[in-house]
Amino acid sequence: MNIVLIGSGNVAHHLGAGLQAAGHRIVQVYSRTADHAQQLAKLLRSESLDSLAAISPDADLYLLAVTDQALPELVEHLPASWQGTIVHCSGATPLAVLEKWERHGVIYPPQSLSKDVPTDLSRIPFAIEGNTEQVTNFLLREMLAWAPLSFEANTEQRLALHLAAVFANNFSNAMYQIAFDLLAAQNLSADLIRPIILETANKVQKRLPQEVQTGPARRNDQQTMQKHLDYLKQEPDWQTIYQLISQFIKKSEI
Repeated sequence: MNIVLIGSGNVAHHLGAGLQAAGHRIVQVYSRTADHAQQLAKLLRSESLDSLAAISPDADLYLLAVTDQALPELVEHLPASWQGTIVHCSGATPLAVLEKWERHGVIYPPQSLSKDVPTDLSRIPFAIEGNTEQVTNFLLREMLAWAPLSFEANTEQRLALHLAAVFANNFSNAMYQIAFDLLAAQNLSADLIRPIILETANKVQKRLPQEVQTGPARRNDQQTMQKHLDYLKQEPDWQTIYQLISQFIKKSEI
């Protein structure tokens, strides 16, 4: 396929590289920031663009790899005359945002991607949706060739998957930062809790999180929890987070 990447961020970087490695041609890379387009285009040996008007109307696949906030406005400025398949990569945006085109769909990776971090895309379960069975099958066939965990998911399922990823990744990462800050305040290294982070992640690969839950809230250890809350009195937001999560854990054990 001849593919146009619209966007030059983390998702565009990894999907572009994956599609190219699968034998497809990335013919153009568009970004509002010329330097960003040029960097990714150089990597993928394609043409860089910073003008929407310069995008080829003859590509087989257009990949709209932009933020959720930017997607609706971008769609408004793109021509409805494109005959290829137009795809967005958002977990929380409905398929219907692309309805101006006859062939449209979604390729959503529930993974935290960074340009400078190598990622094995064959281990990512890409969620695929098309506006027709034909488009869905087309996207699945092309993705399964190099991302074998790809699967069909409708808009509601994809939103649930995105929300689950936020809880599992974004929120847990914020908790890691609080933990690191607590240690730093006492001149302790973050390396001291990296082993327990890995242990927790490893446990839930084969067991339910509820089955491996530990800690004072799980034991309903009120004395220890009060000591923790007293320690956090200078950080009211952290106190609130501690209380809410502890209450959730206790309710889950009832």
